[in-house]
Formats: sequence, C-alpha cells, structure tokens
Amino acid sequence: MKIKVTRIDDGFHFVAENETGNTLSMDAGSELGGSNTGMRPIELMPAALAGCSAFDIVSILKKQRQHIKDFQVEVNAERQTGKMANLITAFNIVYTLRGNIDKEKLEKAIELSMKKYCSVAKMLEKTAKITYSYVLYPK
Repeated sequence: MKIKVTRIDDGFHFVAENETGNTLSMDAGSELGGSNTGMRPIELMPAALAGCSAFDIVSILKKQRQHIKDFQVEVNAERQTGKMANLITAFNIVYTLRGNIDKEKLEKAIELSMKKYCSVAKMLEKTAKITYSYVLYPK
C-alpha cells in the first residue's frame, strides 16, 4: 500500500492519493491557518474505523442473504486533553441499519468485524477502548 500526500496551497490543505488515483482532502481549521476544506488527519481514524467495520458487516450480511436498505455508522472519538498529541483514548460506534435483517446475524456480523476481521479496529484497540452498539429498523 502506498499513499502520496501533496500540499495544495500555502496553508494546510493537503490531498492524499492512493495507487489507483482515489483522493481525500485534509486541512486545518481557520484558527490554525487552514481553509477548512478537508478532514483533519485525526478525524481519519474514526472514519477509517467506521469504514473498515462497515465493509466487513456488509460483506458478511450479503453472504447470509440479508437485505440492507440503509446503513449508517456514527463514531464518537474521545481525546486526551492537556497533552501535546491529545491521543484518542476511546471510540464509541453506533451502527444504524434498516432492512430485512435478522438481529442475531447482525450481532454476529458486528462481532466478527470488531473481533476478527477489521484491521483498523485490531490496530486501534491496542491504544484505545472501542465500544459499539446498533439500532435495527425493519424494512
């Protein structure tokens, strides 16, 4: 895996590009001299965690022939205060799904993602507490 990060302006706007040409903007807020045109690098951690686990869950549920009509993931990340780096110490994830989905299959899919398949979760759990729950709406 190779990612190239290129500065776009004379401030803090950078664009990350992967080997297939997909891009993602990063920037600082105006209080730091940025133009607020992209996500902060620290925000990419909860986004990566949400995306990684969501991909797993969709894959598992599709294999079980579960019909997902809508799927959202919300992650709340808690950070230290008073330190130079202000590390993330906890992630709370809420999965919200709508569709014809068996509750037990969903619970198992979430557990498999978080405990076995999601490489982002496996990496982040070494330094932060990860909790999760779900809301399931019928069709």
